[in-house]
Amino acid sequence: MADTIFSDLNLAFTAHPVTGALSRKLEREAVRQSVKSLVLTNRGERPFKPDIGCSIRSYLFELWTPMVKQQMEHAVLEVIRNYEPRARIIRLVINDNPDMNSLIVSIAFMIKNDPNPVTLDVILSRVR
Repeated sequence: MADTIFSDLNLAFTAHPVTGALSRKLEREAVRQSVKSLVLTNRGERPFKPDIGCSIRSYLFELWTPMVKQQMEHAVLEVIRNYEPRARIIRLVINDNPDMNSLIVSIAFMIKNDPNPVTLDVILSRVR
């Protein structure tokens, strides 16, 4: 099991420079891309899989309270726990940045068969 390779398509859909085939992300970068995609996906956004996503963008216009922060943390933890079995969350911090009208989601997680933790920061900002 230690020689399992995690591989996903590169969501930038760039071509491999030699073969011309779609490039892919491997190991840590594949899982990191998957976690980020899950956090940024709204529920109902993916055809035929309406339950995937945490709809964290819907909290951007909410009044920042401890209850709202707890709901966001729960949504992020639940979507990663349910749809990304390769990652195990070790730390999740969500901070409000009112001056920039944004949220900063910092996730630290462990990947199966990898002793080093991975950190991911996702910045969500209000457009309007």
